[in-house]
Amino acid sequence: MIKLRLKRYGKKRNATYRIVAMNNTDRRDGRALEELGFYDPIRDEVRLKEEAIKRRLAQGAQPTDTVRRLFVKANLLPETAKR
Repeated sequence: MIKLRLKRYGKKRNATYRIVAMNNTDRRDGRALEELGFYDPIRDEVRLKEEAIKRRLAQGAQPTDTVRRLFVKANLLPETAKR
């Protein structure tokens, strides 16, 4: 199953994340199938590739809870799309 999840990178205690599409059995920082965006929780900055995200969701990819909240905030998923 393909998951849309966060991949950590950056300095110690100054983490930033990439939003990626990965197999659910792969390691958190392993090789991603596709990079779909960027998230910096310290500056509250989010950059998303909307067409690629919509394509992955249409193919059946499942976002994690944190990524789902980011997508709802960016109006890519409806508010009722919660589990």
